[in-house]
Amino acid sequence: MLKVLVIDDEVFVRKGIVMETDWASLDCMVAGEAANGLEGLEACRKYNPDLIISDIRMPKMDGIKAMLKLRERNNIPIILVSAKGEDADKVFGLEFGADDYITKPFGWREL
Repeated sequence: MLKVLVIDDEVFVRKGIVMETDWASLDCMVAGEAANGLEGLEACRKYNPDLIISDIRMPKMDGIKAMLKLRERNNIPIILVSAKGEDADKVFGLEFGADDYITKPFGWREL
């Protein structure tokens, strides 16, 4: 079973991803949550996840900067998420090493 870390500054979005996703059917479990990239880096050290789902635009440290810092230490798969209409975020995130990108809002089946 894969351990997942969910990083998003919007509490309702983060909780929605955590609570509304059928993690068991994906052979996953949520190991932890974080509200921004800095908290995400700390949570990554604490929970040692197998997969990270991260928003791009967040205060303190955005998802792309956090992803680049994580890539310095390990190669955890990272799925970036961002709001509709932000195609530049998608291109930028994928060019800098994201494993995939999902546009918000999304359903658990898209994962």
